[in-house]
Amino acid sequence: MTTGVRRRMGVDERRRQLIGVALDLFSRRSPEEVSIDEIAAAAGISRPLVYHYFPGKQSLYEAALRRAADELAARFLEPLEGPLGARLLRAMERFFDFVDEHGPGFSALMRGGPAVGSSTANAMIDGVRQAAYEQIITHLGVAEPPARLELVVRSWVSLAESTALIWLDGRRIPRAELEVQLVHDFAALAAVSAAHDQEMAGIVLRVLSEEPADGPFGELLARLSAFAPDAPAVPAQRLPH
Repeated sequence: MTTGVRRRMGVDERRRQLIGVALDLFSRRSPEEVSIDEIAAAAGISRPLVYHYFPGKQSLYEAALRRAADELAARFLEPLEGPLGARLLRAMERFFDFVDEHGPGFSALMRGGPAVGSSTANAMIDGVRQAAYEQIITHLGVAEPPARLELVVRSWVSLAESTALIWLDGRRIPRAELEVQLVHDFAALAAVSAAHDQEMAGIVLRVLSEEPADGPFGELLARLSAFAPDAPAVPAQRLPH
């Protein structure tokens, strides 16, 4: 039963509430379109009280970004159990859950917004990318990743980010297809690197040896095998000499 008496919040609790309200608003609209008045109204407090806890929208925006960044980085956490392909697919599903739920907020986090140029905001973004990179390296079981492996993993993290941003612009490709495709992209990037480096070849062969035929990587090999017989021949004049 509602008594009509508003419970007084402590400082930390009120700050958490305001960050949550701001993150919700920033997730549905671009940050520059959200006013302090809207945040105050959504929190059920006055505009001056918002400024009591945060000096301005910039600081509240960065606090909301911090929460979003922490939550996004957590989407890459995955138990070290089972084949790598299945682990990556589960991480991609959680990653796109976040993107789907916080579209404008995700775009703001990755592209900037009111905090563009802010060293704090840039550090948050880099922190998400570094957390994702470290998680993938951990799953690969490599204590000291060689330069080519670092390049593959960081390139893939960047690809996942850019793919999600493009997907948000119209969502023209089914989300589930993109999640699987990104896992296949990881395998493709690693395979190309393995073709140029013996150490990478050893890592890729070890990973593939642990993959089931019905897993994401096995599915990729089956798709490529089925595609190969139908591929048109390359005209002789286009072959390298």
